[in-house]
Amino acid sequence: MQISLAGVLWGTGGLAVQLVRDRVPMSVLTISAWRMGLAAVVLLVALLVLRRGPDLRRLLRERPWTAITVGLCTGSYQALYFGAVVAVGVTVSTVVALGLAPAVLTVAESGATRQLPSRRRLLVLVAAIGGLALVSTAAGLSVTGPHPVLGVVLAVASGTTYALATALGRPLTGITSPLALTTVTSVSGALALLPLGLLAGGPHVSSDPGVVALLGYLGVMTLAVAYGLLYAGLRTVVGSAAVIATLLEPVTAAILAAVILDERLGWLGIAGAALILVAVAGLEGQAGGDGVLPEGPAPL
Repeated sequence: MQISLAGVLWGTGGLAVQLVRDRVPMSVLTISAWRMGLAAVVLLVALLVLRRGPDLRRLLRERPWTAITVGLCTGSYQALYFGAVVAVGVTVSTVVALGLAPAVLTVAESGATRQLPSRRRLLVLVAAIGGLALVSTAAGLSVTGPHPVLGVVLAVASGTTYALATALGRPLTGITSPLALTTVTSVSGALALLPLGLLAGGPHVSSDPGVVALLGYLGVMTLAVAYGLLYAGLRTVVGSAAVIATLLEPVTAAILAAVILDERLGWLGIAGAALILVAVAGLEGQAGGDGVLPEGPAPL
C-alpha cells in the first residue's frame, strides 16, 4: 500500500511540471534540481524536529557510501529519463525506462537466490509491462524524437539506474528509518543535480506564487513524502514487486491528463491502466510467498 501511494504521488509530478512550464520556460533539469533541493531542506528540518538524528548518524556510520550512491542514482535516473524524452519521445522513454526496471530486478533477484521466478511473478511482470506500453501509446505521445538511438540508450541507462537505486536502497531500510534514508538520498541527489540545473538554459528562479507553490509540491509531496513511503514499503517488499507497484505512476498521470487537460485515454489506455492495476493487485496475493519478505530487518 505504501509503495502504491508513492506511485500515485509520482503520477501527479508530470502534471505539476507541465503546469510550471506553462507559466515559465524553466528547463526540466532546473525543475528537478529545485525538486530535490526543496525536498532535502524539508527532510532535514523534519529530521531535527522529530529528533531522528541518531538514525541519520547510524546510517552515515554504517553504510555512508551506499546511501550516497542511492541518492546519486535517484538524481541520475531522473536526468537520464528527461534526456531520453527529448531525444526519442515520451512513449519510448517511458516504456523502456519504467518497463526495464522490474525486469532487471527480477533477473537480479533470481540470480541472487539461484531460483527461477514463480509463474505468478512472471505473469505479474508481463501484465505490468504490457499495461505500461498500452498507457504510454494511448497518451498520443508516440512521435519519435530527433535522436532515437541516443534516446533508447539514455532510457536503458535510466531504467537500469532506477533498478540499482531500488536494489541498493532496500537493504538500508533495515538499519535506519525511512526519514533518515530519504534525507541522505535527497541531499545527495540535490547536490548531483544542482550543477546541471545551473547549466541548463532558461530561467532558474521565478517570483510567480503559482510556480513557487508547484515547485514546493514537487519537492515535498512527490519526492520527500513519496520516497519516504517507498523506503517504508521496501522493508517488507522485494525490489521487483516494489517497482511494479510504482507503475501506478503512469496510470495516475494518464487519468489526471484526461480529467484536467482533457486528454482522452481511449480504449487502449483504459485497457493498459486495467492491466497495471491487475498487476499491482497481484502483488498483494504474493504476501507471505515469493513477493514479500518476512517482517524484520533486511539483509545487509
